[in-house]
Amino acid sequence: MIFDRKKIQKSFCTWMRALNKRIHFSSVNSSVKNLEDNKVVVNIEVPEDDIEVAIDEAFKKISKEVKLPGFRQGKAPRKVLEAKFGKEYARSEALNDIVGEVYFQAINEHELDVIAQPQLELIAGQESGVAIFEATVEVRPTIEIQGYKNLEIEVPSPHVTQEEIDESVNRLLEQASERNEVSRPAATGDFITMDLSGAINGEPEESLTAEGFVFEIGSSFIIEEINASLEGAEIGQEIEFGGPHPSEEDTELGFVAKILSIEEKILPELTDELAAELSEFETVDLLVADTKERMEEMKRNQLPGQATSKMLEAISELVIEEVPEPLIQEQIQQQVQDMAMRMAQQGMQFEQFLQATNQSMEDIVSNLREPSEQAVRTDLALRAVAVAEAIEVTESDVENEIENVAKQYALQAAIQAEEIDYSLEMTSEEIDAQLSPRIQTEKENLTNSLQENGQIRILKADLLKQKALKLVEDSVKIKDEDGNEIDKREIFVENTENASELSQNGSNPDNPDPKEEELSESDD
Repeated sequence: MIFDRKKIQKSFCTWMRALNKRIHFSSVNSSVKNLEDNKVVVNIEVPEDDIEVAIDEAFKKISKEVKLPGFRQGKAPRKVLEAKFGKEYARSEALNDIVGEVYFQAINEHELDVIAQPQLELIAGQESGVAIFEATVEVRPTIEIQGYKNLEIEVPSPHVTQEEIDESVNRLLEQASERNEVSRPAATGDFITMDLSGAINGEPEESLTAEGFVFEIGSSFIIEEINASLEGAEIGQEIEFGGPHPSEEDTELGFVAKILSIEEKILPELTDELAAELSEFETVDLLVADTKERMEEMKRNQLPGQATSKMLEAISELVIEEVPEPLIQEQIQQQVQDMAMRMAQQGMQFEQFLQATNQSMEDIVSNLREPSEQAVRTDLALRAVAVAEAIEVTESDVENEIENVAKQYALQAAIQAEEIDYSLEMTSEEIDAQLSPRIQTEKENLTNSLQENGQIRILKADLLKQKALKLVEDSVKIKDEDGNEIDKREIFVENTENASELSQNGSNPDNPDPKEEELSESDD
């Protein structure tokens, strides 16, 4: 009889989703011993009576999978099956089936935050008697950080400069701009007409060749070297330039450009008449005032996200310990899954995305490693703050969060069913009252789903990190790039950006249910 470790490892992800499922092994005893390097050994004892129940279930499964002469499939009695296959075979199957359940029962009982697949071993009871399993597994480390109450971050200035306003207005004026041919050397902003011929690794390439090609100096091209090469160019001159291919390794591009003409861009004078022609405003003053107002609003809206991102980056840097590799790999895997989901929502397979961007899976994983490691550091740092400050998540916190998400689901469903009449200008309280039965149903469904799939623990961790982040917010000093201190009340009032940023910078396990994933992401 063989204890099938491959089968166990293959089933690990399935077991992970069963963290809080109802376990029927009430007589199981377990204990935990701490090891070095954030590892623990979990010892699990399963009594003979529970094994016998599992053996009986194993025979039922075997009956459904085999055909025996004289019996319909699934109807062969246990005695016949036992004579055919032996009780030892059924016991082996039973042990393989129950090890995941008893393992996670022990994990829940001791509240272990495991971060990797366990090394499972059956050390007793293979043939008969009490079965003793031993699981060696890595857990999330608990660390200490210093300085989280003295953080200082820098964000872009929330004020709009006259230069920024002028740049915005000039972009509007470009719609009415003119070009005049000049005989002087070319400068940034000029339009160059040229005959262009290109080569790849020294070999002429027809796709990189064009006659009468027009290019604005300062704009983007296949290679950046074109802008510096064309600065100061004169009519009739041949310019050679080249550089590495932007996406293909060991590939050099080379170009020869013959300058045919140089044109400068002339912006018209901004008058009330032109303002009325190019915009909805009758005067220059109104146009400029609106431009300033819109830019200020945009900067205000961007500040919370910018501040939170900087704050999370700063707190991640307080983690000086080496972070566990399993957490980094888990975060990378989650990011890849999120990318694939977004591609699917856009009607694109992930393989198509790789082809379109000329990337391999190795490239994706490599690019994701650094931000994933920072995300793990952020996760560990916020958990450390929570421990240091004795922050707790109450059952009321969990219930409130579930109710808030349930309200969102109920509202979305009501909108799709056209049950909400926005012409009535209802308040949020009135909408909640109207949707009360639907909200209650969504709340019950969501709660059950979270419990069945082991996501309550994840939700609590997310809420814990939220509270820790709020504490950091209360003490952080924020300055703009000019050194001026910014009033935090202007940034973090009812800030809804925090959860989104934290979700992108935290470690999440696999969420099999879309509602669970949305909940976890919204509160990370």
